[in-house]
Amino acid sequence: MKNKKVAILGTVGVPANYGGFETLVENLVRYHDERSLPDDLTVYCSSKSYSQRQENYMSAKLKYVALHANGAQSIPYDIWGLLSAMWHRADVILQLGVSGAIALPLVRLISRAKVISNIDGIEWRRDKWSPFAKWFLRFSEKLAVRFSHEVIADNAAIADYIKQTYGVDSHVIAYGGDHAVNMDAVPVDGYPLPEEYAFSVCRIEPENNVHLIVEAFASQSRWPLVMVGNWKGSDYGRSLQVQYQDLGHLHLLDPIYDIGKLKTLRSHASIYVHGHSAGGTNPSLVEAMHFGRPVIAFDCSFNRATTEDRAIYFDSMYALQELLRTPNMAEKEIVGAAMKEIAMRRYTWAIVAEQYFKLLQLNRV
Repeated sequence: MKNKKVAILGTVGVPANYGGFETLVENLVRYHDERSLPDDLTVYCSSKSYSQRQENYMSAKLKYVALHANGAQSIPYDIWGLLSAMWHRADVILQLGVSGAIALPLVRLISRAKVISNIDGIEWRRDKWSPFAKWFLRFSEKLAVRFSHEVIADNAAIADYIKQTYGVDSHVIAYGGDHAVNMDAVPVDGYPLPEEYAFSVCRIEPENNVHLIVEAFASQSRWPLVMVGNWKGSDYGRSLQVQYQDLGHLHLLDPIYDIGKLKTLRSHASIYVHGHSAGGTNPSLVEAMHFGRPVIAFDCSFNRATTEDRAIYFDSMYALQELLRTPNMAEKEIVGAAMKEIAMRRYTWAIVAEQYFKLLQLNRV
């Protein structure tokens, strides 16, 4: 059987520094390398994000595009990757995200490559986008579903949306989170941790209900809150940090990207609070589930699908306040054990990578 040429595009690249898709690609490359799969793997990377351009990373070849992978440049960045993969006669193209989907009709017209697209979350619904950006993302999503041979959804609720909206079946493949527990713990200097606390980590955006979480914890003193995020990245975050900076039981920490430090914070926490209301399977949630802590999650279809309806849910600040006032630790221990069981059954990188390579039809071992 002839070896296949596979191109993976749509991310900043590898080695992964930060981001769900980047961590996914890192683990796909590691799976490919550890199992010595014979097919050629190429990962497209942004030269703007790497001062040193490696030719290879483990068993993958690296190609660089001289554009930023995020923001407005993500569209030409992904289009360039698609056209390059087509020019180099890739047999399989794995497209992560929909930014470059406007080029897919051309790729399908003049290339025999099998195109597989992970459409990410329902990006066009996010509040942060302008009306034009929302229109473009929805149009790109439509093109990705229409012109891909196979579509990946990272969450069952996303798969239901694709089926209902486009009449297309998709493959549900989530993310792994076991890397978060397999790393060595690293001390978090300068932050004396409470003996017992709730933990949360996220982008500081309204759709992640950060204001709701902080307000609920500010109204009580039983549970300290340690929350990590990019507080200084927006007026929304800065105003919250200033408003609550004098409350001693609220620890609103600046971004921490070191997985070892995050392991320290997660492993010492008593509960994990997850406020995301948009997207699909959120990487920070599946990472937290591996620690076996009870999860209190915002009540939406995505979070319920990820946690199999076995977490504790809130849909308002008042509901979260009530949960914090009446802590039933026996129930929370049961929930924590359920989160761990689900994570080990569904959200390890070995399982996720095997699903991807089966879909890529490269898993011959």
